[in-house]
Amino acid sequence: MANDLAKLQRSTRDVAKWQKAQQLVVKGNHHQALPAYRDLVQRFPNVAQLWFEQGMAATGDLEFGLALTAFTKAQELAFDDSSFQVLLGQQFHRLRRQVQARACFEQAVRSDPSSVHARLSLAAWYERERRLDAATDAVEACLAKHPGHPQALCVKALLLHRSHRDTEAETLLMDLIRTDCADPNVKVSSRHLLGTVVDQLGRHSEAIKWLVESKNILRQSANVDKMGRDYDQADRERRALLAGLTPEIIRKWQTPQNRPGPCKGLVFLGGHPRSGTTLLEQILDAHPEIHAFDESEAFVQEIWQKLAPLPPGRAFSLQQVDNLGELERAGMRERYFKSLFRELDEEPAGLILVDKNPSPTTALHLWLRIFPGLKVLTALRDPRDVIISCFFQNLMLTPANANFLSLERTAKHYSDLMEVWLRMRELGGFDWLESRYEDLVANPEGEGRRITEFCGLPWHEQQANHHEVARNKLLFAPTFSDVAQPVHKRAVGRWHKYAEALQPIQERVRPYCLAFGYEV
Repeated sequence: MANDLAKLQRSTRDVAKWQKAQQLVVKGNHHQALPAYRDLVQRFPNVAQLWFEQGMAATGDLEFGLALTAFTKAQELAFDDSSFQVLLGQQFHRLRRQVQARACFEQAVRSDPSSVHARLSLAAWYERERRLDAATDAVEACLAKHPGHPQALCVKALLLHRSHRDTEAETLLMDLIRTDCADPNVKVSSRHLLGTVVDQLGRHSEAIKWLVESKNILRQSANVDKMGRDYDQADRERRALLAGLTPEIIRKWQTPQNRPGPCKGLVFLGGHPRSGTTLLEQILDAHPEIHAFDESEAFVQEIWQKLAPLPPGRAFSLQQVDNLGELERAGMRERYFKSLFRELDEEPAGLILVDKNPSPTTALHLWLRIFPGLKVLTALRDPRDVIISCFFQNLMLTPANANFLSLERTAKHYSDLMEVWLRMRELGGFDWLESRYEDLVANPEGEGRRITEFCGLPWHEQQANHHEVARNKLLFAPTFSDVAQPVHKRAVGRWHKYAEALQPIQERVRPYCLAFGYEV
């Protein structure tokens, strides 16, 4: 490897070609970058970085077979580079290749047993696979080499919480917070997790206090005011577009009712985050004639961001959406399905596909423009339960997620997204169904049967044991640890415990409670 790298670096011409390929990838021109990488890896086959970058370019160009080959080659060449193995594990994760991702994280630890980054990356992976004992072993091994490491202690507290040992988790977190760790990520995560822990211990006003403190620290890490302005501008543009839509336009978009792609049918499962979409998805996915995709990148990357560049959610004008030609829309559908199928070994031609991803509900008009005949399944839940549940999420900061830094903005985000659904529901002209979380947990088979029949299939006995099926799957939703459990009603009416904190937003959410049939 060293000889090939030295040889490459001595060639001014090849270095220039490499740099140009890197620049093309940064700009998103993945297809144009691939010929250079193909040439470079052929002539310098022992440079792991070249293979890794070819894998990145291939992923961006939806050439997933090539990406897997390139990442696998890089994995072999850099087997003794711990940090590089972690990077590769993250890319295999993005490709939804569970076995290869785990192998990289495990190899990272073997390559450098003293690496905190490697140990905690492996622990996080095991936790995602719900292997809590293995995750705990990885953290304890890290702490044995690095006693008192703040990040490791924070992960240990998370695993204690996952194991329902909340009193121990609280003690550990309080000790960690008292040390006043300088790491801003630990400052945020420890307080946020403590809020979740004391919520489980029944101290609800204290939980809110810790969440607010965590979010105030996170607020200092970015220009949140600008994020808010970008988000609000996008929302104004979207509302203007929706105001111009008519039932006649929607009906025109939905005819002719062609099959939406290489499948028996396509269902978009949306609604507001934390409305029970993952539970709905798992019930449907347990049906042998349905394949449900969990938090797929396909629509966002191949349609939404292509038509509405960053920040995500910016509205394409109604005229531009209406003027999309059939060839352009067919190209988008082709790329969408190619991206969607990255985790499959072959196309599911005889299956009904369910794409579950709540946030693109705000782009429902684009879904209907690109996919004639689309079925839309919308998850509903008491708006106050949704808002408090969203506030409890510790998410990466984006213009949309920045709304969850306060209860007031969380309520605004709920209002903005559900206004899209109410407007589209009012317009009609497409096939839709609402499913309430409260009905689903009260009668899983009855409500599950109703949504399955909406998708065009009869109820299957396997769906009654959907949580058993979920235990054998790697899930990408933030609620991956919850849906592998039998259905329960513990989260219904949770907002009552936080009624005092929610009092300032009650009037704002009142219209949505009434619209969706919840008592006020």
